[in-house]
Amino acid sequence: MIYNENEEYKIVFYKDILTGRIPVQEYLDQISEKDRVKVAKYIEVLRQHNGVLDEPYTKHIRGKLRELRVDFARNRHRIFYFTFINRNIVLLHAFLKNTPAIPESEIIKAENNLIKILNRK
Repeated sequence: MIYNENEEYKIVFYKDILTGRIPVQEYLDQISEKDRVKVAKYIEVLRQHNGVLDEPYTKHIRGKLRELRVDFARNRHRIFYFTFINRNIVLLHAFLKNTPAIPESEIIKAENNLIKILNRK
Protein backbone atom coordinates (compact mmCIF):
# COMPACT_ATOMS: atom_id res chain seq x y z
CA MET A 1 0.00 0.00 0.00
CA ILE A 2 1.27 3.49 -0.84
CA TYR A 3 0.79 6.20 1.77
CA ASN A 4 0.29 9.84 0.93
CA GLU A 5 2.65 11.88 3.11
CA ASN A 6 0.12 14.73 3.10
CA GLU A 7 -2.66 12.52 4.46
CA GLU A 8 -3.78 13.69 7.88
CA TYR A 9 -3.79 11.59 10.99
CA LYS A 10 -7.17 10.36 12.25
CA ILE A 11 -8.48 9.89 15.76
CA VAL A 12 -9.92 6.43 16.39
CA PHE A 13 -11.69 5.37 19.56
CA TYR A 14 -10.91 1.82 20.70
CA LYS A 15 -14.06 -0.33 20.70
CA ASP A 16 -14.23 -3.63 22.53
CA ILE A 17 -15.54 -6.11 19.97
CA LEU A 18 -17.05 -8.38 22.63
CA THR A 19 -18.98 -5.78 24.63
CA GLY A 20 -19.30 -2.97 22.09
CA ARG A 21 -18.05 -0.55 24.73
CA ILE A 22 -15.96 2.47 23.75
CA PRO A 23 -14.09 3.34 26.97
CA VAL A 24 -12.81 6.80 26.06
CA GLN A 25 -16.17 7.91 24.67
CA GLU A 26 -17.89 6.64 27.81
CA TYR A 27 -15.41 8.62 29.92
CA LEU A 28 -15.97 11.79 27.89
CA ASP A 29 -19.74 11.39 28.16
CA GLN A 30 -19.59 11.39 31.96
CA ILE A 31 -17.39 14.47 32.52
CA SER A 32 -18.62 18.07 32.56
CA GLU A 33 -19.21 19.86 29.27
CA LYS A 34 -16.44 22.37 30.01
CA ASP A 35 -13.96 19.58 30.64
CA ARG A 36 -15.18 17.65 27.58
CA VAL A 37 -14.62 20.70 25.34
CA LYS A 38 -11.08 21.14 26.66
CA VAL A 39 -10.27 17.44 26.26
CA ALA A 40 -11.65 17.51 22.70
CA LYS A 41 -9.42 20.49 21.91
CA TYR A 42 -6.34 18.65 23.17
CA ILE A 43 -7.29 15.58 21.14
CA GLU A 44 -7.55 17.75 18.03
CA VAL A 45 -4.14 19.34 18.72
CA LEU A 46 -2.71 15.85 19.13
CA ARG A 47 -4.17 14.89 15.74
CA GLN A 48 -2.80 18.02 14.08
CA HIS A 49 0.67 17.16 15.43
CA ASN A 50 0.55 13.57 14.16
CA GLY A 51 0.27 12.06 17.64
CA VAL A 52 3.44 13.70 18.92
CA LEU A 53 3.43 16.50 21.49
CA ASP A 54 6.16 17.32 23.97
CA GLU A 55 5.76 17.25 27.72
CA PRO A 56 3.75 18.41 29.57
CA TYR A 57 1.02 17.63 26.99
CA THR A 58 1.94 14.00 26.35
CA LYS A 59 4.24 11.51 27.97
CA HIS A 60 5.61 8.13 26.94
CA ILE A 61 4.42 5.48 29.40
CA ARG A 62 5.99 2.26 28.10
CA GLY A 63 6.18 0.33 24.87
CA LYS A 64 3.82 1.90 22.33
CA LEU A 65 1.67 3.45 25.05
CA ARG A 66 1.54 7.22 25.47
CA GLU A 67 -0.52 9.49 27.69
CA LEU A 68 -2.36 12.68 26.68
CA ARG A 69 -2.48 14.99 29.70
CA VAL A 70 -5.33 17.45 30.03
CA ASP A 71 -5.33 19.53 33.20
CA PHE A 72 -8.35 21.76 33.75
CA ALA A 73 -8.99 23.48 37.06
CA ARG A 74 -8.49 20.69 39.62
CA ASN A 75 -9.19 17.90 37.16
CA ARG A 76 -6.33 15.96 35.63
CA HIS A 77 -7.72 13.95 32.73
CA ARG A 78 -5.50 11.28 31.22
CA ILE A 79 -6.06 9.49 27.93
CA PHE A 80 -3.84 6.61 26.91
CA TYR A 81 -3.24 6.24 23.18
CA PHE A 82 -0.87 4.95 20.55
CA THR A 83 -0.26 5.69 16.89
CA PHE A 84 -1.06 2.89 14.48
CA ILE A 85 -0.81 2.04 10.80
CA ASN A 86 -2.62 4.22 8.27
CA ARG A 87 -1.96 7.29 10.41
CA ASN A 88 -4.41 6.41 13.16
CA ILE A 89 -4.18 7.72 16.70
CA VAL A 90 -6.06 5.16 18.77
CA LEU A 91 -7.53 6.37 22.07
CA LEU A 92 -7.49 3.35 24.37
CA HIS A 93 -8.50 4.30 27.89
CA ALA A 94 -9.22 7.44 29.94
CA PHE A 95 -9.40 8.24 33.62
CA LEU A 96 -9.31 11.10 36.12
CA LYS A 97 -5.92 11.16 37.81
CA ASN A 98 -6.17 11.70 41.57
CA THR A 99 -2.74 10.52 42.69
CA PRO A 100 0.82 11.71 42.00
CA ALA A 101 1.70 8.49 40.13
CA ILE A 102 -0.39 6.80 37.49
CA PRO A 103 -2.10 3.78 39.06
CA GLU A 104 -0.70 0.58 37.53
CA SER A 105 -4.27 -0.71 37.12
CA GLU A 106 -5.03 2.14 34.67
CA ILE A 107 -1.93 1.37 32.62
CA ILE A 108 -2.87 -2.30 32.49
CA LYS A 109 -6.38 -1.47 31.20
CA ALA A 110 -4.85 0.58 28.37
CA GLU A 111 -2.25 -2.08 27.58
CA ASN A 112 -4.94 -4.78 27.45
CA ASN A 113 -6.91 -2.69 24.94
CA LEU A 114 -3.76 -2.13 22.89
CA ILE A 115 -3.04 -5.87 22.84
CA LYS A 116 -6.60 -6.60 21.70
CA ILE A 117 -6.16 -4.20 18.77
CA LEU A 118 -2.81 -5.67 17.77
CA ASN A 119 -4.24 -9.20 17.90
CA ARG A 120 -7.04 -8.18 15.50
CA LYS A 121 -4.59 -7.28 12.73
